[in-house]
Amino acid sequence: MQFEFGRTSRLGNRVINQDRIEIIEGNDSVVLVLGDGLGGKPGGELAAQTLVDTISNELDLNPLPAEEPEAFLRELLRRAHQNILINGRAQTPPVEPGTTAVICLVQNGKAWWAHAGDSRLYLFRDGLPLYRTTDHSYVEQLYQEGRISLKKINKHPMRNYVTQCIGLSNNVPEITVSNGVEVKERDIILLCSDGFWEPLGDAQMGPALEHPLDDALNALAESAESASYPKSDNATSVALRVTSLQLLKATPPKQQRQKQAAGHAYPADNLDDAIDEIQRAIRDYEYEMKTDK
Repeated sequence: MQFEFGRTSRLGNRVINQDRIEIIEGNDSVVLVLGDGLGGKPGGELAAQTLVDTISNELDLNPLPAEEPEAFLRELLRRAHQNILINGRAQTPPVEPGTTAVICLVQNGKAWWAHAGDSRLYLFRDGLPLYRTTDHSYVEQLYQEGRISLKKINKHPMRNYVTQCIGLSNNVPEITVSNGVEVKERDIILLCSDGFWEPLGDAQMGPALEHPLDDALNALAESAESASYPKSDNATSVALRVTSLQLLKATPPKQQRQKQAAGHAYPADNLDDAIDEIQRAIRDYEYEMKTDK
């Protein structure tokens, strides 16, 4: 598979950017990661950075493609959760940092994703949001229960209160993992923090993403920042566009081959010359070789 990538992260009206993103490519596979460190508690940026570092390190040890994608994603977030707790306790004084998390694996023509918190994943096709994660948030829960309308979500005083996150407490979070979804060429997968998606709306994002992804994400982040000024949050996103479903043929590393002749070692780049020299030697000594027999 082949992809086009884009990413952006803007500070907004905040002192610190607590969002983190990562793109990790494997053999015809890719993992996208986004974490939004929880504000109001110390160490949000530590938690988000630990999230992306843990996943990067785990993928170094367990290269793609993953054999069991759903279990694989769940385990990655579980390990990130444990590492955040460890890193928080190692601080002076100890802290209890937390972060939202959304992670997506694309391989073998399918996408899987997992999340905890209100950072989102979208899968856009032809400019329309085909899939979107359901926020782990208090207001989303109220909406799902029919206790508030969609119009009241953005103005609710507890709209930024998440019900699940990575880190923060010893309790392992409830992680939502998708089934595998077949992707098509030109599909776009977008991961974004609430500072990015909340001021925009799905209808605004889809058509904009039909442009080159880096340009589109930067323009959307700027729009999100302007729309929520002077209280804009960190606005962060990372995305991929599927440009081809064709498998890339793995190119083996260039082997340093050697050919031994007349006491000399010939590197691979000079192998043809070495063969010519051996053939000349055979011709020159052909008569003596026949005589010895």
